[in-house]
Amino acid sequence: MVRTVIDEYLETVDHVPRATLQKLRQDLHDILPGAEECFSYGLPAIRHDGVVLAAFAAGKKFCSYYPMSGSVLDQIPETSAYEQTKGSLHFALDRPLPKTLVRKLVRERQKIEALKRSARKR
Repeated sequence: MVRTVIDEYLETVDHVPRATLQKLRQDLHDILPGAEECFSYGLPAIRHDGVVLAAFAAGKKFCSYYPMSGSVLDQIPETSAYEQTKGSLHFALDRPLPKTLVRKLVRERQKIEALKRSARKR
């Protein structure tokens, strides 16, 4: 396997949150086959079809998922079970987000991007 910038980032993260973020990373690749790994706004991120759809990071007390559009969190009722900021969802260092929730977050982000593309074409 080719070493990526996300591999380098994860090597700097403690063991427990590293495993949690590895699971999230794998779920994102399962949901978005062919996605690219990159850094966006200083965060490890996943880009698909030229658009960054998600980013993530580990903190001292929690991990964070960034849908790269704050409105995504408002559209998914299940996110209310998690602490949030305007543009991030916080989850336990040792408990990955459920894959079904990640899928909903990604699909909502893709809908937002499709609407943006459609509006630009007008």
